[in-house]
Amino acid sequence: MAELNLKQIIDRLNAEFTGDTRKLVFWYDDKAEFEEDIAGVELENAKVYILKPHNQFQTKRFLEREDTTTNYLIYAPFPKPDISENHLEDTMLYSKRFFADRASLLSVDLGIEEKYKPIIEKHIKFFANKERTQRFYDLEIENFNEENILVGLLSAICKTRTCSFEEVLRVMLTDGEMEDNKFLAEIEKYDLLDSFWKLCEQQFGYTDVKPTLEKLMVTMFVTATARQMGCDVPQNWKSFGSYKSGNIIAFLNNLMNSVLYGDRFDALSKHVSDGLNVMAAFSSMQPEALVDVDTFIASDQILVKWIVDRLTAEDTGAKLDRLSIPNICEKRSKLHFGKRTLKTYSLLQSAYYLISEVNYSCPDGFKKIISQYLEDDYKIDQEYRKFYSCFDLLKDTGAFEGLRTLVENIYTNEFLATIMPKWNEGIQEEQALQEIPLQRNFYSGNFRNTKERTVVIISDAMRYEVGQELYRRMSDDPKCTAKLEAQLSVLPSYTRLGMAALLPHRTLTMEDDFRVLADGVLCNDLASRQTVLQAHQKDSCCVQFDDIKGLKKNDLRDIFTGKQVVYVYHNQIDARGDKANTEDEVFVACEEAITEIMDLIRKLTGNANTTHFIVTSDHGFIYKRDKLSESDKIGGINDKKAFVNRRFIVAQEPVVDEGVQNMSMGRILGNDDQKVVSFPVNSNVFKVAGGGQNFVHGGSSPQEMLVPVLTIRMEKGHMETRPAQIALVSIVQKITNLITTMDFIQSDAVSDTVKKTTYKMYFISEDNEKISNENTYIADSRDVDPQKRIFRMRFTFKNKKYDKSKQYHLVVYDDATGIEAFRHPVIMDLAFADDFGFSI
Repeated sequence: MAELNLKQIIDRLNAEFTGDTRKLVFWYDDKAEFEEDIAGVELENAKVYILKPHNQFQTKRFLEREDTTTNYLIYAPFPKPDISENHLEDTMLYSKRFFADRASLLSVDLGIEEKYKPIIEKHIKFFANKERTQRFYDLEIENFNEENILVGLLSAICKTRTCSFEEVLRVMLTDGEMEDNKFLAEIEKYDLLDSFWKLCEQQFGYTDVKPTLEKLMVTMFVTATARQMGCDVPQNWKSFGSYKSGNIIAFLNNLMNSVLYGDRFDALSKHVSDGLNVMAAFSSMQPEALVDVDTFIASDQILVKWIVDRLTAEDTGAKLDRLSIPNICEKRSKLHFGKRTLKTYSLLQSAYYLISEVNYSCPDGFKKIISQYLEDDYKIDQEYRKFYSCFDLLKDTGAFEGLRTLVENIYTNEFLATIMPKWNEGIQEEQALQEIPLQRNFYSGNFRNTKERTVVIISDAMRYEVGQELYRRMSDDPKCTAKLEAQLSVLPSYTRLGMAALLPHRTLTMEDDFRVLADGVLCNDLASRQTVLQAHQKDSCCVQFDDIKGLKKNDLRDIFTGKQVVYVYHNQIDARGDKANTEDEVFVACEEAITEIMDLIRKLTGNANTTHFIVTSDHGFIYKRDKLSESDKIGGINDKKAFVNRRFIVAQEPVVDEGVQNMSMGRILGNDDQKVVSFPVNSNVFKVAGGGQNFVHGGSSPQEMLVPVLTIRMEKGHMETRPAQIALVSIVQKITNLITTMDFIQSDAVSDTVKKTTYKMYFISEDNEKISNENTYIADSRDVDPQKRIFRMRFTFKNKKYDKSKQYHLVVYDDATGIEAFRHPVIMDLAFADDFGFSI
């Protein structure tokens, strides 16, 4: 580095000042290469005197009159003046001249062969700055050739951490602008612009009479797109094609898949897309040609439009390149722009499923209806929910309104209009209430032989399909054993009655004033429910989810220690759906409910020594997006003593109407109650003032009455975690050095759910020969700033002959499991022949 060059000079200067005779040594540094360094120079037997252009006479007087005994190095940061203008010319006759060739010093110090010294001389201006020179040394380049030297100079200018032209270009594109690029200006300043463009030609096949970064980017994107398409690119794009497609695709893939630079790739893609008018070009192509294109998001826009058109036409058998619509959606959502298009493709997949049910058929008989619903039909409700969950996240829904109308019509007029009359015909069967466990028998059916502490989580309005998704997600955890069953709720299917039914009781009654009692106790709040529960199980309690979700470990243990049964009341879905101004957020609430319950189970497992959980609900719900018309409403009820709700009426006398059925409350509650519950046969509602219209419950339908009973057992002390992941940051396609450094990033900070992980990494050949040292990295950073989770690893390669035509890989393994985390392909180019083609 620069300090070592200076040390060489100091050693030579000290040699000049040996002996007892006074000596003066003049050093004219023509290009002022060492002007910054000279202030720090201390000689063993001489002092340093700085000569200025206009103090020559003063210097002559000082050296020959004022101090005639001290040895002096007279340093001049400028060329030696002509004899006629040099007052020190006669002094120099009895003194000595010192010459310091910085290019030679650098070459010797770095181990650069003499034949490459002209490259250093040509760019000696670059080395005039200490920091810049230090960055060049820090690249630790070995086996210098012309290409390595020039790439090293460019790397130092761009402040990359490794000698890599791909990294140089990456920095220019990610940290600089396309026009007036600050790095390109620096490169030109140090006479490296021609070299830069020659390297672009060598690496990426880009050549132009007047090259620019923008045209380089266009060449890259057009070349990569051409390889991905199944047809020719537009005629006006062909001039941008490059024969180095492999290098280009590798570079763009590394950029787009980078944790740090993926967003910059998107910006570059948009810039090129706007310039080429990619959307117009793609619109004229067959959509089959775009299935594999991930360079421009325009390909997704075209494919989405095609899918929407096919689905709107109910053409569910349509295919592109032998891929069905769900296959296309799955494939595209996993490509680069999937992070932006995932919700759209998820919406289309749900729409596809619902449209496929256009000829929905429901069996006869209550048992068969329930069986088919629990096996398959619940998916229709689930996909309907997912469709609107995605639909509501789209910024612009205009292109999907026709599809939404079709989905709504199929869900309402095909599915609900078919299953609900069949359901309500079946529920009148004599054995109907014996086909499936009843909600009012929940406690006796689940706590008969239980000896371990059990936490019952009752999520208000969690219908069966939501519980099924919770079951599926929990089942993904290898430390969780889950079992999903269903039970039939009470009717009317509303909170007060459902919550009471879930408590242990000998009698369950609805009084004439419609108050609900369990064992004669009114149980419509937390305290009264706890009274009922403790009457059957003294070591028990009831708590609200909101009261415990933020508690710390010791506080949780205070509540749960010594308890045999704990009822936790969770109210996310019903709280949102039952309000007119938030009812359209009910599907968002379903997702939040699933997440909150999963988090609670893991928290109680880890902090409250509890491993047995039962998740259930008081009732389900029906939700339809379109507002009800007047024809969907059943006329008002004049009985002022009746308990009237949108989906049910409880009264002493049945409601007589063509679209209404009735059932005795005594049959539902298992007593002699003479009151009658009346309910719509279909999804219609009774006319009731106020409240919302889209979210309803209380009536008789599988959506309202089939509620989940999810039994979960967790391994003691287990909290689901995942390993801290790492990813390669450096964009390196070619290894040119026996010693190479690369940057990585720990993708996530270590936390309660992200665990410290040790990785092993090294390079291998196609034959799995290890060709480098093995590095170990412990991913244990808890820093939330991604920039502070970047780390460098140094690899030393075997000094052997490598085949540039073969593929080599960096491989990274999880040290604990031995599972490969990822691999990165590289070309080994360690041939040192000077075949780069530059002319000095």
